[in-house]
Amino acid sequence: MNEPLSTILIVDDAPENLAVLNELLQPIYRVRIATSGEQALRLAVTTPEPDLIMLDVMMPGMDGYEVFTHLHADLRTRDIPVIFVTAMNSTEAEMRGLEAGAMDYITKPIVPLIVLARVRTQLELKKARDWLRNQNDFLEAEVARRMGENLLIQDVSILALAHLAETRDPETGNHLRRTQGYVHALADHLKNHPRFSALLTTANIELLAKSAPLHDIGKVGIPDYILLKPGKLTPEEWEIMKTHAQLGSTAIELAEREITKPVEFLVLAKEIAHWHHERWDGSGYPDGLAGDDIPVSARLMALADVFDALINRRVYKEPLSFSEAKDIIAAETGRQFDPDVVEAFLAIFDIFEIIATRYSDTEGQ
Repeated sequence: MNEPLSTILIVDDAPENLAVLNELLQPIYRVRIATSGEQALRLAVTTPEPDLIMLDVMMPGMDGYEVFTHLHADLRTRDIPVIFVTAMNSTEAEMRGLEAGAMDYITKPIVPLIVLARVRTQLELKKARDWLRNQNDFLEAEVARRMGENLLIQDVSILALAHLAETRDPETGNHLRRTQGYVHALADHLKNHPRFSALLTTANIELLAKSAPLHDIGKVGIPDYILLKPGKLTPEEWEIMKTHAQLGSTAIELAEREITKPVEFLVLAKEIAHWHHERWDGSGYPDGLAGDDIPVSARLMALADVFDALINRRVYKEPLSFSEAKDIIAAETGRQFDPDVVEAFLAIFDIFEIIATRYSDTEGQ
């Protein structure tokens, strides 16, 4: 199939100049003609759009420099190469045209072979630029597609690991989705709070929510007779149960060592897994951290995890109402939970109710 003819727009107010250029170019290219700057600007944005514009400098009304300024300012025409054509044979005039952004400068009277050579060169350069631009657009789209695919694979892998831990504790049901929603809602509410704004950027909030499902991954290392025990644990059994926090963070840390570059969400996932059972007053586990020594990610997860445990049935307890759970969380401000996190929880309690209802353990049953 033959390649379509390139389109050249010739702009000149003198009929004799138009005739000469048209006669020279017509056998090889599709030629369009404008006799004024205003007409040139209209034709530059109509189909077929020109691949090259040959623009006379000295025209009445809007001269060539002004036409070029308008062309360069319009996104539709700024990439069309322009060759200035003029009777002014001076270095200053040529420099002005090239400095304005023109691709070439031809003086009258024209020399046919020179005109044809320069036109051919500019059209080939435009074709190469267009090809590169198309390649760049394709590559950018392909990179975006693959990044999206990688993120999807990452999300699926996270949920698969989290569900693996969840299969050891089947009564938790939609616990992962609920706690993920609670953490995201808390972080979003606190993002403008002076104590949290530096950490809770939009990007970090998304990473935090992505990390939340891994908080109990360490439960895969807890024996069934303890994890699934329907009654109260003995002191010895409780000590074993508490090791799930360290087991989870260690598993994530081992995974980090196997990769060549740090993965941001794993940092937060490790924090959450390790410290989401710490208490604001320092009486939690595994390290007895207190106050701001507890990472923000773990403080948010702590409240989300406890609230969800309160409102859902466990092998060792019946569910509490939303109102009862709310009162218990509020009573633990400054003891188990960061007071500002509790304040955020109370402010958006309706969102917690919505999330809990949407992802209730009876969903789909």
